[in-house]
Amino acid sequence: MADDTQDINRPQRWDIPFQSELPEDLAIPMSEQDVERMLQIPLFRKMDASRFPKNTSLHDILLNDSRMRRFKAGDVIVRQGDYGNSAFIVLSGSARVILDKLGETSKERQETDRKSFFSALAQRWRNPRMPEVRNLRDRTSKHSYGETEFISRSEAVFVQDINVIVKDKKTVDLPAGELFGEIAALSRTARTTTVIAGADSEMLEIRWQGLREIRLRSPEFKEYIDKLYRDHSLKNHLRETAMFRHLDDPTLEIVAAATEFLTFGNFEWYASYSKIREATASERIQKEPVVAQEGHYPNGVYLVRSGFARLSEAYNNVERTVSYLGRGQIFGFEEAATNWKEKKDLPFQRSLRAVGYVDVLFVPTAILEQHVFPSLPASEFPPPYTRPVSRGWSPDSPDTKISTEMMEFIVEQRFINGTAAMIIDMDRCTRCDDCVRACAAAHDNNPRFLRHGPIEEGFMIANACMHCQDPVCMIGCPTGAIHRKSAHGHVVINDLTCIGCATCANSCPYSNIQMVTARNADGQPFYDKATNQPIQKAAKCDLCSTQITGPACANACPHDALVRMDMRSVDRLAQWMNKR
Repeated sequence: MADDTQDINRPQRWDIPFQSELPEDLAIPMSEQDVERMLQIPLFRKMDASRFPKNTSLHDILLNDSRMRRFKAGDVIVRQGDYGNSAFIVLSGSARVILDKLGETSKERQETDRKSFFSALAQRWRNPRMPEVRNLRDRTSKHSYGETEFISRSEAVFVQDINVIVKDKKTVDLPAGELFGEIAALSRTARTTTVIAGADSEMLEIRWQGLREIRLRSPEFKEYIDKLYRDHSLKNHLRETAMFRHLDDPTLEIVAAATEFLTFGNFEWYASYSKIREATASERIQKEPVVAQEGHYPNGVYLVRSGFARLSEAYNNVERTVSYLGRGQIFGFEEAATNWKEKKDLPFQRSLRAVGYVDVLFVPTAILEQHVFPSLPASEFPPPYTRPVSRGWSPDSPDTKISTEMMEFIVEQRFINGTAAMIIDMDRCTRCDDCVRACAAAHDNNPRFLRHGPIEEGFMIANACMHCQDPVCMIGCPTGAIHRKSAHGHVVINDLTCIGCATCANSCPYSNIQMVTARNADGQPFYDKATNQPIQKAAKCDLCSTQITGPACANACPHDALVRMDMRSVDRLAQWMNKR
């Protein structure tokens, strides 16, 4: 039987409302009057509140998953490149969307809080003696455990002389009633534009858990978001692509109108991944939805919007992986452009398949030939076509090649998703465990990874959070406890708002999130008063986001056997693997 002094109520979804995550000088309490006022604005007034369940009503979402924000003219509300966990509705004033990228200074960007040298040194003797120590009784504490800071700071930063800075930039003004930031929040991707307050403004900020619930229950809201993407984000996406950058606005409008949104595979692909990975390589490829087939007529160009796609080719009656494409990459341009310029009839030279799922923008060949290719600068056309080299990324440099077997392994295991995968060279590793001890010292004597994982060609991908480009662990989190850090996109867990539901741990395809029992300073578990079961919390690598040295594991390795690698940087990965 548990000690009564250790019995507490299990944390619930809305124990810590969204508004309480702001510093006191910026927090504006969300009152019942504010909720009633929000329910009268057109966006919410049109929704059928009866579609929402009683335990997640529209009223409660607005009260707990949203907060009031005030900005002065010139404040940066969201910044291009930052990762967003919320969207904004303009209530009064205006927001100005800057379509061109702003230059930035060190004063403009707020980086992650990091420990000072003395704080980092002091934690060596201040770490708890017992494992997984928490202070669960004080729900107002700014620390989840030890010195790790989780409370969000305001993203707002004032930019001096904003009118001078944006004078030559393309901008769009959003009046009261407009919504922005929803695409990045719902898709867990980086902000595509910078948005500043065009005047002194009041805004409603909604975190993505609330957006997800509203989008699920309100068809009108889903249609509204889809329309916003086509009206605003689609053209920005096309402008960022080299083949469309030269187009004037009227022509870009024509291309955007003809662009199709296509999705292949399942957005929640992790649910069936455990079964798929047990199949053979050829069986796995055959199960992947075909986006474009080798040998078929190039009917258009595919721009990857989110997710991943496998680039493969026929080889001895089977398919072998050549590469993979992620967000922002293009398939089919070489064939379509070559056919138009050289009057050829070249089919797709390789196949493109969804790995899990992939969202693509499809621009038909007829539109390209009529509106894009005739005015495309000669420098943007591909060189005279030759069959691509199948093995390696730079035929003239053996240091930048990855074997077909290694590439198959990386794609099959979905490690392509990782922006900070832990790779260990087992030939160099002496099993000294300095990496594990360093991780423990940086996390209150609790190591946040396992020196264990699948091995290929002498390289292990360890069980450490990879801080995925598409972090599917965030999809079902009911409280937003697992989220991205704004500036760098590191995936972290707010221990205060984690309710121990294990949704993230069950969703992670790589088994990189563990559920641990929360304890007090004496090492005694906390128990749920209702069930008398130990209270658990989700725990994983946070990439030492508060440490001045960065990842402690890599810094501690005495043999240069461990690296944190962005798996999208294939050349860098190949160079590291070939340095033996």
